[in-house]
Formats: sequence, structure tokens, C-alpha cells
Amino acid sequence: MELRYNPLLDDWTMVASNRQHRPNLPKDFCPFCPGSGKVPDHYDVYKYDNDFPTLMEEPPEPDPVGSELYQVKKAYGKCEVILYSSEHTKTLPELSVDHIEKLVDLWTERFVELSKNPEHQYVMIFENRGEECGVTMPHPHGQIYAYSRMPLKIRTELANCKKYFRKTGKNLFEEIIREELRFKQRVITQNKHFIAFIPFFTDYPYGLFIVSKSGKTALSDFTSREKRSLAEILKEMTGAMDHLFDRQFPYMMVLHQRPVNGEKVEDYYRFHIEFYPPLRERNRIKYYASSEMGAWAACNPHSVEETAGHLREAYKRYLEKEGNEKLDPATV
Repeated sequence: MELRYNPLLDDWTMVASNRQHRPNLPKDFCPFCPGSGKVPDHYDVYKYDNDFPTLMEEPPEPDPVGSELYQVKKAYGKCEVILYSSEHTKTLPELSVDHIEKLVDLWTERFVELSKNPEHQYVMIFENRGEECGVTMPHPHGQIYAYSRMPLKIRTELANCKKYFRKTGKNLFEEIIREELRFKQRVITQNKHFIAFIPFFTDYPYGLFIVSKSGKTALSDFTSREKRSLAEILKEMTGAMDHLFDRQFPYMMVLHQRPVNGEKVEDYYRFHIEFYPPLRERNRIKYYASSEMGAWAACNPHSVEETAGHLREAYKRYLEKEGNEKLDPATV
């Protein structure tokens, strides 16, 4: 287990050979269910230290294979599992808003606690849902990685937001929200504190964004009312996804927040959640092919104006099923 430097990208690759031994869950046993001896007998949401971490607080020494060019470092950091519920099959959209609020509170608590370590540079909260995303433990859960090095994608995103701010004096996310509201067709819904839309530029057909309307850059900035609004829109949007093709919708969900123990980014950044759903149709996967992997030349096989319409219709079906009535999302 170690970090290996990639001089071509100025980035670090995590090598975690221990993760090849992760189990496929037996049908008659789940370590995340009460009674397993691994978790409390009663819990709503729960933080569980990952049994197969990629990053560790006391990592082993790297293999002696590095050089002046090929640097190696200890894989320092923290990997945690966040259990959404004690119920083995209850996924995020099936939880109550009150329950999801508890999840948001736990995310916030862990973000604050992991931020206290001066060795951590970024704390990423995420969820992989569905076998299409490589999930081997079906009990609903997410994860948190605390990185000792800033991940390349986050570093690039921050750099471009900063460049835009220096050039225009404006927050790029405010401009994105303004443009999406002007155009309307890509907006799925919004509430007082958050807006959900499939952005103009996403490379996934259903690559939903949920963005804070206020100048907040992390969960720990939100009021209790904002946290409830986040819980509401998370439940609604994941519920809408499940109604797209009338099946459990696989996705990768990542919370993008400010770096920890680094420069202030409040002027040019914004808390947001990005979804990377691998489905392009009910049983067809949107694969990352050679051009996308080899050149990072993103290609979306569908127009997002079309797919946003599909997701809005699925959202309406979800609201009807829930007995919920809402205004036109573009006018909320």
C-alpha cells in the first residue's frame, strides 16, 4: 500500500493491493446488519472504519521500488464507511427526510473531525450504488476518503473557478446557476437552498448536479434548515432516478466541498454534489472508451436537454407516487 507519483500528470496513484481481497457478501451474512458483531445492535446511521482501506493513519512503508523520477510516499489518510440505515435493503430514496437529515449530520460531523488533522488536504464524501459501479456490499452505504494529497480533478476544478473569478470578479457557480435558470430546460427542481439540474457540459446522460444557492462551500457552513433542504432534494432526486427506468438506478455520487487546511475559496467556489450514473438507457451502460480515457475527451451520447426532460418526467411520477405536489421547478 503506497502512493506512486505520476510525473506526466503531477498526480499520485493510490496502490492498494489489499483491496483485491474484499469479500463478495454471502447471502446469509452482512457485517453492516445488527447482530453481526461488527456494528451496534441498534443504529440509524453509523460511521464504520473501512476494513479494506486505501489510505491509513498508520500506513506501511512503501515498497522499495521508487527513484528520483518515480517517487513513492506512504498512503497516509483515512477511509471510513458511512452506513445509511440498519435495514439491509433500504436505499437513500427509501429513507425518510428525517432519516436523511441524520445522515447529513453524520457527514458533517465526520467532515469537521477529519478536517482537524493537518495532514489531510481534502475530505471526499461519496457513494457508489449498484453492481454497475462495482459495489460488492449491497447494504446501503457511502464512504469518506481523507486524502493527504489534493486529488487532480478537484485541483483542476478549483483552479478553473479561481481563474474565472480573477478574470471576471464573479463566482463561476453563481453564473452556472443563473444560466441554467435562464434556459430552464435542464433544471429538474429546486427548493429555497438548492437547485438540481443536468448541466450543459456533463459527459453522463443523467449527470445530475445539486448546487447550493448560497455562498457556502462545505456541509459545516449550513444551517439546520439548509441541511433539511439538502435531505429533501437528495431524497427527491434519487427517487426520481429510480423512476427513470422503473429499476434501482446505479450511480456514483460525490460531494464537492472546499479543501481542508488550505487556502480560502469562498469567493470563487460553491458546495455541490455531482452524480455520475453509468446508465444511458434501461439496460445500456455509457462506457468510458479510448478517447475519453486516453485524452479525457469527454463524449456524451445524448443531448442533456433531452435527458433532463426524461428525468423531469420521472420526477413528476415520483412526486405523484409520494402524493407530493410542487410548483413548476423553474419558478420555485
